[in-house]
Amino acid sequence: MGTGSGDSRTVDLNADLGEGFGRWQLTDDEALLSVVTSANVACGFHAGDPATMRRVCEQAAARGVRIGAQVSYRDLAGFGRRAMDVPPAELAAEVAYQIGALDVFARAAGTAVAYVKPHGALYNRAVHDAEQAAAVVEGVLLAGRLPVLGLPGSQLLAAAAGAGLDAVAEAFADRAYTAQGTLVPRREPGAVVGEPDEVVRRAVGIASGGGVTSADGTQVPVAARSLCVHGDTPGAAQLAVRVRQALAAAGLRVAAFA
Repeated sequence: MGTGSGDSRTVDLNADLGEGFGRWQLTDDEALLSVVTSANVACGFHAGDPATMRRVCEQAAARGVRIGAQVSYRDLAGFGRRAMDVPPAELAAEVAYQIGALDVFARAAGTAVAYVKPHGALYNRAVHDAEQAAAVVEGVLLAGRLPVLGLPGSQLLAAAAGAGLDAVAEAFADRAYTAQGTLVPRREPGAVVGEPDEVVRRAVGIASGGGVTSADGTQVPVAARSLCVHGDTPGAAQLAVRVRQALAAAGLRVAAFA
Protein backbone atom coordinates (compact mmCIF):
# COMPACT_ATOMS: atom_id res chain seq x y z
CA MET A 1 0.00 0.00 0.00
CA GLY A 2 1.33 3.44 -0.85
CA THR A 3 0.36 7.05 -1.26
CA GLY A 4 1.84 7.46 -4.69
CA SER A 5 5.20 8.56 -3.30
CA GLY A 6 6.75 5.13 -3.79
CA ASP A 7 6.67 4.35 -0.06
CA SER A 8 4.79 1.06 0.24
CA ARG A 9 4.79 1.34 4.03
CA THR A 10 2.70 4.51 4.20
CA VAL A 11 -1.06 4.67 4.67
CA ASP A 12 -3.60 7.49 5.04
CA LEU A 13 -6.24 7.37 7.78
CA ASN A 14 -9.54 9.11 7.01
CA ALA A 15 -12.83 9.62 8.84
CA ASP A 16 -16.20 11.22 8.09
CA LEU A 17 -16.53 14.46 10.04
CA GLY A 18 -18.88 17.41 10.40
CA GLU A 19 -21.86 15.06 10.42
CA GLY A 20 -24.36 17.13 12.34
CA PHE A 21 -26.92 19.84 11.72
CA GLY A 22 -27.66 22.84 13.90
CA ARG A 23 -27.53 21.75 17.54
CA TRP A 24 -27.33 18.06 16.60
CA GLN A 25 -23.80 16.64 16.38
CA LEU A 26 -23.08 13.03 15.45
CA THR A 27 -19.29 12.92 15.14
CA ASP A 28 -16.61 13.81 17.72
CA ASP A 29 -14.81 16.04 15.27
CA GLU A 30 -12.17 17.51 17.56
CA ALA A 31 -11.09 14.14 18.96
CA LEU A 32 -10.95 12.49 15.52
CA LEU A 33 -8.96 15.37 14.06
CA SER A 34 -6.22 14.62 16.58
CA VAL A 35 -5.83 11.15 15.03
CA VAL A 36 -6.71 11.10 11.32
CA THR A 37 -4.68 12.52 8.45
CA SER A 38 -7.64 13.20 6.14
CA ALA A 39 -11.10 14.52 7.05
CA ASN A 40 -14.11 13.78 4.86
CA VAL A 41 -16.27 16.78 5.70
CA ALA A 42 -20.04 16.69 5.13
CA CYS A 43 -21.06 19.44 2.73
CA GLY A 44 -24.67 20.04 3.75
CA PHE A 45 -26.54 17.51 1.60
CA HIS A 46 -26.53 14.49 3.94
CA ALA A 47 -25.33 16.33 7.05
CA GLY A 48 -23.49 19.50 7.97
CA ASP A 49 -24.36 23.16 7.86
CA PRO A 50 -22.31 26.31 7.16
CA ALA A 51 -21.28 26.86 10.78
CA THR A 52 -20.25 23.22 11.20
CA MET A 53 -18.34 23.21 7.91
CA ARG A 54 -16.48 26.35 8.92
CA ARG A 55 -15.62 25.01 12.39
CA VAL A 56 -14.34 21.66 11.12
CA CYS A 57 -12.26 23.34 8.39
CA GLU A 58 -10.66 25.65 10.93
CA GLN A 59 -9.88 22.75 13.27
CA ALA A 60 -8.52 20.59 10.45
CA ALA A 61 -6.32 23.39 9.12
CA ALA A 62 -4.93 24.07 12.58
CA ARG A 63 -3.92 20.42 12.93
CA GLY A 64 -2.57 20.00 9.41
CA VAL A 65 -5.28 17.50 8.47
CA ARG A 66 -6.24 17.39 4.78
CA ILE A 67 -9.81 18.43 4.02
CA GLY A 68 -11.93 16.34 1.68
CA ALA A 69 -15.40 17.17 0.39
CA GLN A 70 -17.79 14.35 1.26
CA VAL A 71 -20.46 14.83 -1.37
CA SER A 72 -23.86 13.16 -1.27
CA TYR A 73 -27.30 12.91 -2.72
CA ARG A 74 -29.57 15.68 -1.36
CA ASP A 75 -31.00 13.63 1.52
CA LEU A 76 -30.73 15.20 4.98
CA ALA A 77 -33.63 13.19 6.39
CA GLY A 78 -32.11 9.89 5.29
CA PHE A 79 -28.50 10.83 6.10
CA GLY A 80 -27.64 10.30 2.44
CA ARG A 81 -28.14 6.55 2.72
CA ARG A 82 -31.37 6.23 0.73
CA ALA A 83 -31.29 5.25 -2.94
CA MET A 84 -32.11 8.15 -5.25
CA ASP A 85 -32.30 8.66 -9.00
CA VAL A 86 -30.74 12.00 -9.90
CA PRO A 87 -30.24 12.97 -13.56
CA PRO A 88 -26.50 13.04 -14.39
CA ALA A 89 -26.37 16.76 -15.28
CA GLU A 90 -28.13 17.64 -12.04
CA LEU A 91 -25.88 15.36 -10.00
CA ALA A 92 -22.73 16.84 -11.55
CA ALA A 93 -23.92 20.34 -10.66
CA GLU A 94 -24.79 19.30 -7.10
CA VAL A 95 -21.38 17.67 -6.60
CA ALA A 96 -19.61 20.82 -7.80
CA TYR A 97 -21.87 22.95 -5.59
CA GLN A 98 -20.97 20.97 -2.48
CA ILE A 99 -17.24 21.09 -3.20
CA GLY A 100 -17.40 24.83 -3.79
CA ALA A 101 -19.31 25.47 -0.58
CA LEU A 102 -16.77 23.59 1.52
CA ASP A 103 -13.82 25.15 -0.29
CA VAL A 104 -14.95 28.63 0.78
CA PHE A 105 -14.47 27.67 4.42
CA ALA A 106 -11.30 25.67 3.76
CA ARG A 107 -9.69 28.68 2.04
CA ALA A 108 -10.83 31.03 4.78
CA ALA A 109 -8.97 28.71 7.18
CA GLY A 110 -5.81 29.01 5.09
CA THR A 111 -6.03 25.76 3.16
CA ALA A 112 -8.22 24.23 0.43
CA VAL A 113 -10.29 21.15 -0.37
CA ALA A 114 -7.70 18.49 -1.21
CA TYR A 115 -9.87 15.62 -2.49
CA VAL A 116 -13.45 14.39 -2.95
CA LYS A 117 -15.22 11.32 -1.53
CA PRO A 118 -18.87 10.42 -2.12
CA HIS A 119 -20.99 9.42 0.86
CA GLY A 120 -23.51 6.69 1.55
CA ALA A 121 -25.90 5.78 -1.24
CA LEU A 122 -23.96 7.82 -3.78
CA TYR A 123 -20.70 6.06 -2.85
CA ASN A 124 -22.32 2.64 -3.24
CA ARG A 125 -24.16 3.54 -6.45
CA ALA A 126 -20.96 4.81 -8.05
CA VAL A 127 -19.32 1.44 -7.46
CA HIS A 128 -21.46 -0.20 -10.16
CA ASP A 129 -23.29 2.61 -12.02
CA ALA A 130 -21.02 4.04 -14.72
CA GLU A 131 -23.41 6.90 -15.50
CA GLN A 132 -23.66 8.13 -11.91
CA ALA A 133 -19.91 7.67 -11.46
CA ALA A 134 -19.24 9.77 -14.56
CA ALA A 135 -21.57 12.47 -13.21
CA VAL A 136 -19.64 12.60 -9.93
CA VAL A 137 -16.37 12.97 -11.83
CA GLU A 138 -17.90 15.68 -14.03
CA GLY A 139 -18.82 17.57 -10.87
CA VAL A 140 -15.28 17.20 -9.56
CA LEU A 141 -13.90 18.55 -12.83
CA LEU A 142 -16.24 21.55 -12.61
CA ALA A 143 -14.80 22.36 -9.19
CA GLY A 144 -11.15 21.57 -10.01
CA ARG A 145 -8.90 18.61 -10.78
CA LEU A 146 -9.06 17.00 -7.36
CA PRO A 147 -8.20 13.44 -6.34
CA VAL A 148 -11.19 11.11 -5.91
CA LEU A 149 -11.38 8.64 -3.03
CA GLY A 150 -13.37 5.45 -3.62
CA LEU A 151 -13.65 1.68 -3.55
CA PRO A 152 -11.01 -0.35 -5.47
CA GLY A 153 -12.35 -1.64 -8.77
CA SER A 154 -15.30 0.76 -8.76
CA GLN A 155 -16.76 2.58 -11.74
CA LEU A 156 -16.03 5.80 -9.82
CA LEU A 157 -12.28 5.25 -9.72
CA ALA A 158 -12.28 4.07 -13.33
CA ALA A 159 -14.06 7.28 -14.39
CA ALA A 160 -11.70 9.40 -12.30
CA ALA A 161 -8.62 7.75 -13.79
CA GLY A 162 -10.10 8.09 -17.27
CA ALA A 163 -10.47 11.83 -16.69
CA GLY A 164 -6.84 12.11 -15.62
CA LEU A 165 -7.63 12.53 -11.93
CA ASP A 166 -5.78 10.80 -9.10
CA ALA A 167 -7.98 7.78 -8.32
CA VAL A 168 -7.30 6.85 -4.70
CA ALA A 169 -8.43 3.43 -3.46
CA GLU A 170 -9.62 3.12 0.12
CA ALA A 171 -10.61 0.29 2.45
CA PHE A 172 -12.85 0.08 5.50
CA ALA A 173 -11.58 -1.51 8.68
CA ASP A 174 -15.03 -1.35 10.30
CA ARG A 175 -17.20 -2.63 7.42
CA ALA A 176 -17.87 -6.19 6.26
CA TYR A 177 -16.88 -7.14 2.70
CA THR A 178 -18.47 -9.47 0.18
CA ALA A 179 -16.40 -12.08 -1.65
CA GLN A 180 -16.42 -9.69 -4.65
CA GLY A 181 -14.62 -7.00 -2.66
CA THR A 182 -17.64 -4.72 -2.27
CA LEU A 183 -19.19 -3.61 1.03
CA VAL A 184 -21.98 -5.62 2.59
CA PRO A 185 -25.11 -3.39 2.46
CA ARG A 186 -25.85 -1.73 5.81
CA ARG A 187 -29.35 -3.19 5.86
CA GLU A 188 -27.86 -6.69 6.20
CA PRO A 189 -26.79 -8.20 9.55
CA GLY A 190 -23.08 -7.89 10.31
CA ALA A 191 -22.50 -5.09 7.80
CA VAL A 192 -20.67 -3.03 10.43
CA VAL A 193 -17.80 -4.61 12.36
CA GLY A 194 -18.36 -3.51 15.93
CA GLU A 195 -15.70 -5.43 17.87
CA PRO A 196 -12.76 -3.01 18.39
CA ASP A 197 -10.09 -5.73 18.45
CA GLU A 198 -11.36 -7.06 15.14
CA VAL A 199 -11.40 -3.59 13.56
CA VAL A 200 -7.79 -3.04 14.63
CA ARG A 201 -6.72 -6.46 13.34
CA ARG A 202 -8.42 -5.88 10.00
CA ALA A 203 -6.87 -2.42 9.66
CA VAL A 204 -3.35 -3.76 10.11
CA GLY A 205 -4.03 -6.70 7.81
CA ILE A 206 -5.29 -4.46 5.01
CA ALA A 207 -2.52 -1.90 5.42
CA SER A 208 0.12 -4.63 5.42
CA GLY A 209 -1.14 -6.02 2.13
CA GLY A 210 -2.89 -9.06 3.57
CA GLY A 211 -6.38 -8.16 2.41
CA VAL A 212 -9.52 -8.86 4.41
CA THR A 213 -11.72 -11.86 5.22
CA SER A 214 -15.15 -11.49 3.60
CA ALA A 215 -18.47 -12.27 5.24
CA ASP A 216 -18.46 -15.79 3.79
CA GLY A 217 -14.90 -16.49 4.91
CA THR A 218 -13.19 -15.83 1.58
CA GLN A 219 -9.88 -13.99 1.70
CA VAL A 220 -10.26 -10.87 -0.45
CA PRO A 221 -7.26 -8.84 -1.65
CA VAL A 222 -7.77 -5.14 -0.93
CA ALA A 223 -5.15 -2.74 -2.27
CA ALA A 224 -5.79 0.68 -0.75
CA ARG A 225 -3.91 3.91 -0.10
CA SER A 226 -6.31 5.07 2.62
CA LEU A 227 -8.15 3.44 5.53
CA CYS A 228 -11.52 4.76 6.69
CA VAL A 229 -12.84 4.64 10.25
CA HIS A 230 -16.45 5.84 10.29
CA GLY A 231 -16.97 8.87 12.50
CA ASP A 232 -20.49 7.79 13.51
CA THR A 233 -19.32 4.45 14.92
CA PRO A 234 -19.73 4.37 18.74
CA GLY A 235 -16.37 5.16 20.34
CA ALA A 236 -14.95 6.16 16.95
CA ALA A 237 -12.25 8.46 18.32
CA GLN A 238 -10.88 5.88 20.74
CA LEU A 239 -11.02 3.25 18.02
CA ALA A 240 -9.13 5.50 15.62
CA VAL A 241 -6.40 5.98 18.24
CA ARG A 242 -6.04 2.21 18.60
CA VAL A 243 -5.92 1.74 14.82
CA ARG A 244 -3.24 4.39 14.41
CA GLN A 245 -1.15 2.95 17.25
CA ALA A 246 -1.43 -0.54 15.76
CA LEU A 247 -0.40 0.70 12.32
CA ALA A 248 2.67 2.37 13.82
CA ALA A 249 3.51 -0.77 15.79
CA ALA A 250 3.37 -2.73 12.51
CA GLY A 251 5.98 -0.41 11.02
CA LEU A 252 3.59 1.65 8.89
CA ARG A 253 3.82 5.42 8.56
CA VAL A 254 0.45 7.20 8.72
CA ALA A 255 0.35 10.22 6.39
CA ALA A 256 -2.12 11.98 4.11
CA PHE A 257 -2.24 10.90 0.45
CA ALA A 258 -3.13 14.39 -0.82
